[in-house]
Amino acid sequence: MNKIQEKLQEDKKLLSIYFTAGYPKLDDTVTIIKNLEEAGVDMIEIGLPFSDPLADGPTIQASSTQALKNGMTTELLFDQLKKIRDSVTIPLIIMGYFNPMLQYGVEEFCQKCQEIGIDGLIIPDLPVDVYHDEYQAIFQKYGLINVFLITPQTSDERIRFIDSISNGFIYMVSSASTTGAKTGFGDEQTNYFKRIANMNLKNPQIVGFGISNNETFLQATESTKGAIIGSAFIKNLSKSGVDSIDAFAKSIYKV
Repeated sequence: MNKIQEKLQEDKKLLSIYFTAGYPKLDDTVTIIKNLEEAGVDMIEIGLPFSDPLADGPTIQASSTQALKNGMTTELLFDQLKKIRDSVTIPLIIMGYFNPMLQYGVEEFCQKCQEIGIDGLIIPDLPVDVYHDEYQAIFQKYGLINVFLITPQTSDERIRFIDSISNGFIYMVSSASTTGAKTGFGDEQTNYFKRIANMNLKNPQIVGFGISNNETFLQATESTKGAIIGSAFIKNLSKSGVDSIDAFAKSIYKV
C-alpha cells in the first residue's frame, strides 16, 4: 500500500506541510524534511520551483524565485532526495507545475520518483481529463498517487469525476484565490467544507490555502481529514530559520 494511503487510515487529523525545495538555502531541502518528520508532521509536500507559478501567492512565489536563483533544478532535487528513504518514513509528495515534468519526460519523472521513494504528485495545472486520458497509466505503473485540487467553484459533477479516478486524497482549496495565510475562515468557507463532507466521497479531503495557526487548522479539519500549511511555514522559515521547525509544528498541533 502507498504510504499516503496508509497515513490516511490513521485515526487522527493530519498535518501536511509544504515548502519550496532549495529554500531558504539550496542545501536545506533534506534538513527541512527530516526536521518536519521529527516534529510530528504527517506528510510533506516538496515544492518544485517554477518560474511562472500562477496558483501561488506572493510568499511561495518569492521562495520559488529565490530557490531558482540558488540553483534548484529538477535534476538537483532528485539528487538531493536520492537517500531520503534511509532516514524518513512519512509520505512525501512533490508539488509542482507540469512544464518541468514535461521537459524532463513524464515517464522518466515518474520512474525517478519511484526510485527515490516519492509517494505522490500534486500538479495544479494538469487538467484532470488530460491526466485521465494520457497519463494515469504511467502514474499507476510507478505507484504514484496523483492528487487533484477542487475549489468552492468546482461543480459537483466534476468533483465526483475527480473522486472516481483518485486513490489518495482530494486537495480542497479553501477559496478561489492564490495561496496565502489568512486569520480565519468565514461562513462561505465553512459551508463549502460541509457541502463537500455531505457528498460522502470515497477519498478523504485535506484543506489547503489559508491555514496558518492552530485556530485555522482546527476550523479546516472539523469536516475534513487534515490540512496543509504552506505560506505560513515558509514565512516562519524566512524569519526564524530551519531550527524553528519543531516549535512551528507544535504551535499548529496544540489543542
